[in-house]
Order: sequence, then structure tokens, then C-alpha cells
Amino acid sequence: MRLLIKVIIAIAAGIGAGFIFPEWLARCFATFNSVFSSFLGFLIPLLIVGFVAPAIAELGKQAGKMLVATALVAYAMTFGVGMLAYFTASTTFPSLIAADSYITSNMAAAADGPQPFFTMAIDPMFSVMTALVLAFVLGLGVSRLTSVSLRNGLNDFRNVITWAINKIIIPLLPVYIFGIFLNMTLTGQVGPILLTFSKIILIIFALHIGVLVVQYLIASLFSGLNPFKALWTMLPAYFTALGTQSSAATIPVTLRQTVAMGVDKDVAGFVIPLCATIHMSGSTLKIVSCALALMITHGMPYDAGMFAGFISMLAITIIAAPGVPGGAIMASLGLLSSMLGFSDADNALMIALYIAMDSFGTACNITGDGAIAQIIARIFKK
Repeated sequence: MRLLIKVIIAIAAGIGAGFIFPEWLARCFATFNSVFSSFLGFLIPLLIVGFVAPAIAELGKQAGKMLVATALVAYAMTFGVGMLAYFTASTTFPSLIAADSYITSNMAAAADGPQPFFTMAIDPMFSVMTALVLAFVLGLGVSRLTSVSLRNGLNDFRNVITWAINKIIIPLLPVYIFGIFLNMTLTGQVGPILLTFSKIILIIFALHIGVLVVQYLIASLFSGLNPFKALWTMLPAYFTALGTQSSAATIPVTLRQTVAMGVDKDVAGFVIPLCATIHMSGSTLKIVSCALALMITHGMPYDAGMFAGFISMLAITIIAAPGVPGGAIMASLGLLSSMLGFSDADNALMIALYIAMDSFGTACNITGDGAIAQIIARIFKK
């Protein structure tokens, strides 16, 4: 919640500063944003390797039928929700938002904004796709080997990346967002952007409620439980997640309510902690919806095939992200740039929008874990 408050203050302050800052001060923040953006681009491939490789290694170490079944169901739900978000957004968003005239001159407007005093090129060590392939190879390889030192090395590398995010990226993120909104105000873009997203937030909220209903309807086909009674039972976990904004911190409540729902205690004890890491339906819903809204606003081309590929990679990339504040959106930045063509400014907007709705995505994630537990309990007849 502290991060959310800081981001909201940064957005408001950036808009206000855009009306009063002299050019030299605006250029100071443009310089900071240039360096920060370059460092973030350098960190993203390392973040993917640091998160995904240890997660795959740990999953492989615990290999078993229930693990495989849970992972497949969680992935299928995450992918399905992502595609549902795409088709819903592609149907409803164009009538609410459109590529306005200012969008066509967006790049020119940005070029006329405050320019940095200097730039610093920090090239990434490898591309995003190379990072994903490397993470898979390392994760799967370590899961098949008995080398404790290599596994510990991956875990230590994850700790380093987590430290960098917690101690460098997250503390400086409000300053970066301040600079983005300062620039958008100076170039006259902030009004249309805010108007655009005020129109779609309610749709995203309604969609995440609809997703939970669909997930529990599907689960009821396996378990025979009343889906609406089951959802009512999970409400304490839902509201706990709204407050904690953490799947991991909500595990005790999620586990208790899943058992109260009628799921076998042993199955719930296995599925709920695992899904707190690998099931990211709510996060995927937000990322896909906001990304498509930005693409419509900018007049960028998109289609179902493009988003199917993006969602299939996103569902894997963010599996180990919940332990880091804003980890899901951080892990997705590389895919947003490489697969959807997002700019640094677009990524900054995605970060701000994601954090603003973070609690609802987390609540959707953990409430959906109860539906997955029902399915797994029926598959293994417990």
C-alpha cells in the first residue's frame, strides 16, 4: 500500500509540476528517466533468468503427478483468462477509446518535450527471448541434476535480482513515474491518457469478477460443489488479499477457506501454496487489458494471434514474480517491448496502472486458487 500511495502522489505531482517547472528542472528529471530506463532495460533479461530459472528448477525437484496436474491447470486458467481479457477488451474498448489526433504526433510531441542533459547507454547482456530460453535450459537442467551448488547458485542469483528490485528499482520507481507524467503534461498528452484509462478501469474490475464466477463454474463441474456458495466461502481470502496485496501473505487464509469449502486438507495444503506462485490469472488479466488499451490509444496494430503468443509467454514469465512488489509487471516489461512494441513511456504507464490495481489482481489470483484445488481434488479423487 505504501508503494501505491507513492505512485499516486508521483502521478499527481508530475501533472502539477508540468505547469510550473522551468525547463532546466524538467531536463533534470528527463536525464534521470533516461538513465533509469537504460538501467531497467539492462536488468529485465537478468530478472527473467533470475525469477524463472529457479522456479522451474524447484518445480522439477518436486516432480510428481499432482504437481504436473496443478501446473497444467494453473497455466491453462492463466492462458484462458488472458485470452478472455483480450476478446473482451478488443470488443468493448474500441467504442470507448480511440486513436485521437494527438496520438499520430505522439513521437513528435515527445521529441519537443524536455531533453536530458546526457544519456547513458547500458546495453542488456542478451535479449528477452534469449533470457527466456536460457531460463528454461538452466531450470530444467538443474532440476535433472544432483548439483546442490548449481541450484544454490540460481537461488543466490534470484536473491541478487530481488535485492536490486527492492532496493533500487522500487524506491526510484515513483521518481521515474513522476518524470513520465511531467513530460506528458508538458507535451499535452496527460489529459487524453487519463481520460482513456478512467473509462476502462470499471470494465477491468467487472471482468475480474466475471472471471472468478467462470472459474468456479468450471470447478463445480469437477467437484459438484455449488459455485456461488464456494465463492462466498472464499470471500475472507479475497478481502485479505485486497489488504495484503500478496498471494504469499494470504496463504493461511486461502488454505483455511479452501478446506472450509470442502476440499481435502492434504490436497489444499499442496495446491494452495504452489498456486500462490504459479497461478496468475488476475495479473494476466490486468496486463493484457491495459496493454491492449494502450495499443488502441496509440493506433498500434494488434490481433488475436499476436496476443495469444504474448499471453502464452507471459503466463510462464511471471510464475515466480509474486514475491516481489510489482514483480509481475516488472517481469512482463521485456515481453511488452519485444512482442508488442512498447516504448519506455508505455512501460512506465503500464507499471503505474498495474500498481494502482494491484490488490484486485492479487485477490483474483488467490481466489482462483480455490477453484484449482477443487479440480485437483476431483482428478485425484480426494
